Amino acid sequence: MPPMPPARWLNSHKPLAGAYLPLAVALGTGSSLLLIVQAWLLAKVVDGVSLRGAGLAEVQTWLWPLLGLYLARAVLAWLAERAAFRGAARVKVALRDRVFRHIQALGPGYLSGERSGALVESLVKGIEDLEPYYARFIPAMSLSAIVPLAIVAVVLPLDWLSGLVFLLTAPLIPLFMILIGKGAEALNQRQWRRLARMSGRFLDTIQGLPTLKLFNASRREAEAIARVSEDYRRSTMQVLRVAFLSSAVLEFIASLSIAILAVFIGFRLYRLDLPLPDALGVPEIGFVTGFFVLLLAPELFLPLRNLGTHYHGRMEAIAAAGRLREVLDTPVPKGHQGTATLPPGAPLHLRLEGVCFAYAPGREALRGLTFELQPGERVALVGPSGAGKTTLVNLLLGFLRPDAGRILVDGVDLAGIDPADWRRHLAWVPQNPRLFRGTLLDNIRLGAPDADLDAVRGAARRARAAGFIEDLPLDYGTLVGEGGQGLSGGQIQRIALARAFLRNAPLVVLDEPTASLDPASEGLVQEGIDDLARGCTLLVIAHRLKTVQGADRILILDAGRVVQEGHHAGLVAADGPYRELAAAYGGLS
Repeated sequence: MPPMPPARWLNSHKPLAGAYLPLAVALGTGSSLLLIVQAWLLAKVVDGVSLRGAGLAEVQTWLWPLLGLYLARAVLAWLAERAAFRGAARVKVALRDRVFRHIQALGPGYLSGERSGALVESLVKGIEDLEPYYARFIPAMSLSAIVPLAIVAVVLPLDWLSGLVFLLTAPLIPLFMILIGKGAEALNQRQWRRLARMSGRFLDTIQGLPTLKLFNASRREAEAIARVSEDYRRSTMQVLRVAFLSSAVLEFIASLSIAILAVFIGFRLYRLDLPLPDALGVPEIGFVTGFFVLLLAPELFLPLRNLGTHYHGRMEAIAAAGRLREVLDTPVPKGHQGTATLPPGAPLHLRLEGVCFAYAPGREALRGLTFELQPGERVALVGPSGAGKTTLVNLLLGFLRPDAGRILVDGVDLAGIDPADWRRHLAWVPQNPRLFRGTLLDNIRLGAPDADLDAVRGAARRARAAGFIEDLPLDYGTLVGEGGQGLSGGQIQRIALARAFLRNAPLVVLDEPTASLDPASEGLVQEGIDDLARGCTLLVIAHRLKTVQGADRILILDAGRVVQEGHHAGLVAADGPYRELAAAYGGLS
């Protein structure tokens, strides 16, 4: 099935605005209808004062209603504006939530292949670029069809020649707008892609600034950013040139049409012969009618000119919609989507039976992987890079689903278990834990937001984190920066362990928990892991043999299969991959 065009995709989300967009159109239509009455009253006032010598007292009958119409139109315009922006805000909130949730569902595998800056651009500026489309362009498009027809319907019975001029000239504006817009749309989409690349480059540069400084590459990177910025500037100027050209063309057509109408009315008011065939029977026209039609002429073209003005917003929205649609059309990896639940309590029994997984043809990560974890058992999984350890973690966390084989939890196929329920039974401590900007208290109870302070303190003590936390001036109320700024690697790791303790999950997965830590921090983290292992089923994935020596069993994974299994002492004594690994890491003793 071909992808939905961006314009149709944008229109398919109009229902998200609720009744606000139709309300904005209705209010705008009401204001335009009042404008017709206002023009008629103004024509009567000018006729009375200019041609009939009427004084203020005589025209007050028309002036007071005029004042009321001005006020009413101002109120309607204000309400229409508010309704349009309310509707656009609802669409933005709903779409941002949908895109964010879809990215969450796509999981770490998708994020690893995307540039963070480009994704942030889609979620922030991309969504914001939709506002002019829903708040401005859609109401303008509706009014550009309703208001001119209403004015023509009023003018035709009064003066068919003026009505004919309206009918012949008004369609020229949307026609030229479409012709110019086709080229501008391609320019906008190209500009959006350049903006996404530039945003990604900026973010990469900021995040890697220490590395760039260390290798004296910051100046080269600044020059590269200057080139990208200049490329984006040129693209922006191209789009603006087209936008200004289209506005100038539309203004010229509208002005020319009004001028033609004014000439026709002026000829007839002065009783001059028009350069038209006599067979047409050009009607005479009075001052009130002529002035009334002239007052309505700019208002007939105003919605069409507004549509042209906001057409640039439409093109920006289409460019943004293309990227948002790409994200939303990305298929979610197969994960377990069952409804079964697990009883809370005792440690879990986990069994993998012939599990296979491939990221693409020829890129097999797991090949018939089979092993089991008994309740309360501590199992370590080691192996070279590319052996399939990370893939196994993603399968257990529910981000991926096996291509073949099964993962059984207490005899229940993981594919049939409700994902939210399954993750309530899990605690995960990754190699590089993520701390969020906020207090240490909030970061520790990330997985148990309702936990009280005493429970948090207990989890921190068991994770060997209470010592350094309570030495801080605000202890658990201390603010940490994004990514744990202000804390050492070992402290961040112990905060992550405290999260796992507080979660009190029956299955704990540790992914390289002591990697890149100094000996002192490693010792404290290892003490915390030993404490955590009591009362749960523990799977430790590691390279460093000191982390796994105390495991009940060690599994050696290579090329997606378990190639060796046993205890540390027995595996070191026997020839095989583990002995080679131990020799490489100095762990033969």
